Amino acid sequence: MLEQQAAVDRVFHALGDPARRAMIDRLSRGPASVSELAAPFSMTLAAVVQHVQVLEQSGVITTQKVGRVRTCQLAPEGLAAAERWIAERRSLCERRFDRLGAFLDEEEASPTPPTNKRKKKR
Repeated sequence: MLEQQAAVDRVFHALGDPARRAMIDRLSRGPASVSELAAPFSMTLAAVVQHVQVLEQSGVITTQKVGRVRTCQLAPEGLAAAERWIAERRSLCERRFDRLGAFLDEEEASPTPPTNKRKKKR
């Protein structure tokens, strides 16, 4: 259980940075070298490498080094931990809304009890 929570924490941490989300978006179109990932950003290559390491440690991407070129590729299964966590919360909320809807339908269908109005004494 704790390992699953740690995996979810790592994925959400990785997704918490806009630059890393942009890198994931780029990798969703296909593999790219670290240099290609760095191109749209005004940061050093060393900073991009640090972002890539966070993404790789979270399991969201994989990298492969051939010669001097490190190629990154999206690992969709890495997002599965966060996906499951979100789906569980969504399901819980939907069940609660379903119960609330059933309760409100039941209240609407049941006859209203007569009100007990007391006459004020003067």
